[in-house]
Amino acid sequence: MLSWEELEAQCKKCARCGLHEKRTNVVFGAGNRAAEVLFVGEGPGESEDRRGEPFVGRAGLLLDDMLKIIGLSREKNIFIANIVKCRPPNNRDPQTAEREACLPWLRAQYSLIRPKILVCLGRIAAAELIGGDFKITRDHGKWYDKDGVKFMALYHPSALLRDPHRRPDTFVDLKSLERMIKETCERTY
Repeated sequence: MLSWEELEAQCKKCARCGLHEKRTNVVFGAGNRAAEVLFVGEGPGESEDRRGEPFVGRAGLLLDDMLKIIGLSREKNIFIANIVKCRPPNNRDPQTAEREACLPWLRAQYSLIRPKILVCLGRIAAAELIGGDFKITRDHGKWYDKDGVKFMALYHPSALLRDPHRRPDTFVDLKSLERMIKETCERTY
Protein backbone atom coordinates (compact mmCIF):
# COMPACT_ATOMS: atom_id res chain seq x y z
CA MET A 1 0.00 0.00 0.00
CA LEU A 2 1.24 3.48 -0.89
CA SER A 3 1.73 6.15 1.74
CA TRP A 4 -0.36 9.33 1.56
CA GLU A 5 2.59 11.23 0.11
CA GLU A 6 3.28 8.58 -2.55
CA LEU A 7 -0.39 8.35 -3.48
CA GLU A 8 -0.75 12.11 -3.81
CA ALA A 9 2.44 12.40 -5.89
CA GLN A 10 1.26 9.69 -8.29
CA CYS A 11 -2.25 11.12 -8.50
CA LYS A 12 -0.89 14.56 -9.40
CA LYS A 13 0.86 13.02 -12.44
CA CYS A 14 -2.26 11.17 -13.61
CA ALA A 15 -3.14 11.16 -17.30
CA ARG A 16 -5.67 8.26 -17.29
CA CYS A 17 -8.42 10.30 -18.96
CA GLY A 18 -8.80 13.45 -21.00
CA LEU A 19 -9.57 15.67 -18.02
CA HIS A 20 -5.84 16.04 -17.29
CA GLU A 21 -5.32 17.99 -20.53
CA LYS A 22 -7.01 21.19 -19.31
CA ARG A 23 -6.56 21.02 -15.56
CA THR A 24 -4.78 23.69 -13.61
CA ASN A 25 -4.41 21.47 -10.53
CA VAL A 26 -5.26 17.96 -9.46
CA VAL A 27 -7.71 18.24 -6.56
CA PHE A 28 -6.49 15.33 -4.45
CA GLY A 29 -8.48 15.98 -1.28
CA ALA A 30 -8.14 17.84 2.00
CA GLY A 31 -8.71 17.44 5.68
CA ASN A 32 -7.71 15.16 8.49
CA ARG A 33 -6.16 12.01 7.03
CA ALA A 34 -6.99 10.12 10.23
CA ALA A 35 -10.67 11.10 10.09
CA GLU A 36 -13.40 8.57 10.71
CA VAL A 37 -15.75 10.46 8.38
CA LEU A 38 -15.07 10.78 4.65
CA PHE A 39 -17.06 13.18 2.45
CA VAL A 40 -17.02 12.54 -1.31
CA GLY A 41 -18.25 14.92 -3.99
CA GLU A 42 -18.43 14.42 -7.73
CA GLY A 43 -15.55 16.58 -8.97
CA PRO A 44 -13.84 19.93 -8.72
CA GLY A 45 -15.26 23.15 -10.13
CA GLU A 46 -13.44 26.21 -11.37
CA SER A 47 -12.43 27.54 -7.93
CA GLU A 48 -11.23 24.10 -6.84
CA ASP A 49 -9.20 23.64 -10.03
CA ARG A 50 -7.57 27.02 -9.50
CA ARG A 51 -6.65 26.36 -5.83
CA GLY A 52 -6.14 22.59 -5.92
CA GLU A 53 -8.50 22.02 -2.97
CA PRO A 54 -12.01 20.55 -2.84
CA PHE A 55 -15.05 22.66 -2.03
CA VAL A 56 -13.51 26.14 -1.84
CA GLY A 57 -16.03 28.11 -3.92
CA ARG A 58 -19.52 29.20 -2.92
CA ALA A 59 -20.61 25.58 -2.46
CA GLY A 60 -17.58 25.00 -0.24
CA LEU A 61 -18.48 27.93 1.99
CA LEU A 62 -21.99 26.49 2.37
CA LEU A 63 -20.53 23.05 3.10
CA ASP A 64 -18.34 24.56 5.83
CA ASP A 65 -21.45 26.16 7.38
CA MET A 66 -23.29 22.82 7.18
CA LEU A 67 -20.40 21.02 8.86
CA LYS A 68 -20.21 23.63 11.61
CA ILE A 69 -23.87 22.98 12.51
CA ILE A 70 -22.94 19.46 13.63
CA GLY A 71 -19.48 20.14 15.05
CA LEU A 72 -17.40 19.07 12.06
CA SER A 73 -14.63 20.84 10.18
CA ARG A 74 -12.31 19.82 7.39
CA GLU A 75 -9.31 20.89 9.45
CA LYS A 76 -10.24 18.88 12.52
CA ASN A 77 -12.31 15.76 11.94
CA ILE A 78 -13.24 14.95 8.34
CA PHE A 79 -11.54 14.33 5.00
CA ILE A 80 -13.05 15.55 1.73
CA ALA A 81 -12.35 14.04 -1.68
CA ASN A 82 -14.07 13.72 -5.05
CA ILE A 83 -14.94 10.95 -7.48
CA VAL A 84 -12.81 12.67 -10.16
CA LYS A 85 -9.71 14.68 -9.30
CA CYS A 86 -9.69 17.03 -12.32
CA ARG A 87 -12.35 19.54 -13.35
CA PRO A 88 -14.76 18.47 -16.07
CA PRO A 89 -15.16 21.23 -18.71
CA ASN A 90 -17.84 23.79 -17.85
CA ASN A 91 -18.50 21.91 -14.60
CA ARG A 92 -20.42 19.20 -16.46
CA ASP A 93 -21.07 15.84 -14.78
CA PRO A 94 -18.05 13.53 -14.93
CA GLN A 95 -18.49 10.94 -17.68
CA THR A 96 -18.46 7.22 -16.92
CA ALA A 97 -14.96 6.72 -18.40
CA GLU A 98 -13.62 9.64 -16.34
CA ARG A 99 -15.15 8.27 -13.14
CA GLU A 100 -13.75 4.81 -13.85
CA ALA A 101 -10.29 6.26 -14.51
CA CYS A 102 -10.30 8.16 -11.21
CA LEU A 103 -11.98 5.66 -8.89
CA PRO A 104 -8.70 3.82 -8.11
CA TRP A 105 -7.40 7.06 -6.53
CA LEU A 106 -10.50 7.35 -4.35
CA ARG A 107 -10.33 3.65 -3.43
CA ALA A 108 -6.72 4.10 -2.34
CA GLN A 109 -7.68 7.12 -0.21
CA TYR A 110 -10.54 5.10 1.28
CA SER A 111 -8.12 2.26 2.12
CA LEU A 112 -5.75 4.65 3.87
CA ILE A 113 -8.48 6.45 5.82
CA ARG A 114 -10.60 3.38 6.63
CA PRO A 115 -13.61 5.56 7.49
CA LYS A 116 -16.49 4.46 9.65
CA ILE A 117 -18.86 6.80 7.80
CA LEU A 118 -18.86 7.92 4.16
CA VAL A 119 -21.06 10.85 3.14
CA CYS A 120 -21.79 11.27 -0.56
CA LEU A 121 -22.32 14.86 -1.61
CA GLY A 122 -24.85 14.78 -4.44
CA ARG A 123 -26.34 12.31 -6.85
CA ILE A 124 -23.21 11.48 -8.87
CA ALA A 125 -21.17 10.44 -5.82
CA ALA A 126 -24.14 8.58 -4.32
CA ALA A 127 -24.96 6.69 -7.52
CA GLU A 128 -21.31 5.68 -7.87
CA LEU A 129 -20.60 4.74 -4.25
CA ILE A 130 -23.97 3.61 -2.89
CA GLY A 131 -25.17 2.25 -6.21
CA GLY A 132 -28.36 0.38 -6.89
CA ASP A 133 -31.35 2.44 -7.92
CA PHE A 134 -30.23 5.46 -5.88
CA LYS A 135 -32.17 8.68 -6.46
CA ILE A 136 -31.02 11.73 -4.47
CA THR A 137 -34.52 13.24 -4.21
CA ARG A 138 -35.88 9.99 -2.76
CA ASP A 139 -32.89 8.52 -0.90
CA HIS A 140 -30.99 11.46 0.63
CA GLY A 141 -30.47 10.94 4.34
CA LYS A 142 -31.01 7.16 4.23
CA TRP A 143 -28.34 4.95 5.75
CA TYR A 144 -26.69 2.03 3.97
CA ASP A 145 -24.25 -0.47 5.45
CA LYS A 146 -21.45 -1.63 3.16
CA ASP A 147 -18.99 -4.01 4.81
CA GLY A 148 -19.45 -2.35 8.18
CA VAL A 149 -19.10 1.22 6.87
CA LYS A 150 -22.14 3.50 7.09
CA PHE A 151 -22.97 5.34 3.85
CA MET A 152 -25.45 8.17 3.33
CA ALA A 153 -25.98 10.99 0.84
CA LEU A 154 -26.74 14.66 1.22
CA TYR A 155 -27.83 17.08 -1.45
CA HIS A 156 -24.75 18.63 -3.03
CA PRO A 157 -24.13 22.12 -1.62
CA SER A 158 -24.33 23.62 -5.14
CA ALA A 159 -27.83 22.09 -5.48
CA LEU A 160 -28.77 23.80 -2.22
CA LEU A 161 -27.53 27.11 -3.59
CA ARG A 162 -29.73 26.64 -6.67
CA ASP A 163 -32.76 25.41 -4.70
CA PRO A 164 -32.86 26.70 -1.10
CA HIS A 165 -36.17 24.84 -0.55
CA ARG A 166 -34.08 21.66 -0.07
CA ARG A 167 -32.25 23.10 2.94
CA PRO A 168 -34.76 21.95 5.60
CA ASP A 169 -34.40 18.34 4.37
CA THR A 170 -30.63 18.74 4.48
CA PHE A 171 -30.77 20.01 8.05
CA VAL A 172 -32.68 16.85 9.05
CA ASP A 173 -30.08 14.74 7.20
CA LEU A 174 -27.24 16.58 8.96
CA LYS A 175 -28.77 15.87 12.35
CA SER A 176 -29.06 12.19 11.38
CA LEU A 177 -25.37 12.26 10.43
CA GLU A 178 -24.53 13.86 13.77
CA ARG A 179 -26.36 11.06 15.63
CA MET A 180 -24.63 8.35 13.56
CA ILE A 181 -21.23 9.89 14.25
CA LYS A 182 -21.92 9.87 17.99
CA GLU A 183 -23.02 6.22 17.80
CA THR A 184 -20.26 4.98 15.49
CA CYS A 185 -17.12 7.08 15.79
CA GLU A 186 -14.59 7.28 18.58
CA ARG A 187 -12.28 10.15 17.61
CA THR A 188 -14.58 12.57 15.79
CA TYR A 189 -15.74 14.65 18.76
